[in-house]
Amino acid sequence: MLDELTGAQATIGLRIPAHPVALKLLRRFGSGIAAPSANRFGQVSPTTAAHVAEGLGDRVGLILDGGPCAIGIESSIVDLTGTLPRLLRPGMLSRAAIEEVLGTALDRDNSSAPRVSGSLESHYAPRTPVRWLSADAILKALKHEAGRLATGVIALEDQPVDAMAAAQWRNLSADPDAYAHELYAQLRELDALKLDLILLEIPPDTAEWEAVRDRLQRAAGGHNAGKP
Repeated sequence: MLDELTGAQATIGLRIPAHPVALKLLRRFGSGIAAPSANRFGQVSPTTAAHVAEGLGDRVGLILDGGPCAIGIESSIVDLTGTLPRLLRPGMLSRAAIEEVLGTALDRDNSSAPRVSGSLESHYAPRTPVRWLSADAILKALKHEAGRLATGVIALEDQPVDAMAAAQWRNLSADPDAYAHELYAQLRELDALKLDLILLEIPPDTAEWEAVRDRLQRAAGGHNAGKP
């Protein structure tokens, strides 16, 4: 296989989109399409055509607008090249759902897994430094940085009265699907404000939140200064 298709690895990733515009493009093209994601490497993924235009500008000659992304974060990636299947990148399709279809448990040892998109420690990251913290730690950080740093917050909790003037606050849904749908748009909005810092509230450590937690941790990446 061509290195352009495999990234110079011995494996290849295949994806079949569900969106009618993408499916129509494939039918008109008459074959598979080898292409990168519609965003600059390592940055926050686009969820609208406007986001693609902002990120790529005149690097592309045409953008097909199929409307906002239905899910909002990247798909699950499953490695089927070994003895047992492995989940290389969690998405909103849960481990349990994948295991049910495959009829076997997913191997949790990814030490020898192929390199895949979104596997770097820092990925899906805005330009603004990011930290992910507990709700209590966010309030303490706002009090500590009051008046010194322009700060944005993405949280599951409503903005407390005593933090009204301390931050640009974005309250997202406690439902993981709804949260995932809005996450990247809100990260982009806060990043565009040219703040000094963005604080992300750590969501529950449950199976339903696995993909979201993965994206938040990578968005913080090299910026995260301390333990949650």
